[in-house]
Amino acid sequence: MKIFKVEKPLVATNRIPGLEHKHLQVVLDGRARAVAVDAVGCSPGDWVICVGSSAAREAAGSKEYPSDLTIVGIIDFWGEEQGQV
Repeated sequence: MKIFKVEKPLVATNRIPGLEHKHLQVVLDGRARAVAVDAVGCSPGDWVICVGSSAAREAAGSKEYPSDLTIVGIIDFWGEEQGQV
């Protein structure tokens, strides 16, 4: 698991059938941006916990889901001085 900060939603009009209507978020890990499937309904500015690899596919809803990063939790408290994003 890794901690990220949600930057903004990502809107993609062309999706493969397996993506259905899952929300996508642009997340920051301190230096780099990544796209994560939002399985919990977070908002920009939220600190979140993400999982990757096969755990990301299961957390998104299915082992067949085409994701390698999924948001699985919203952190209730994470001070800016701790995150430095």
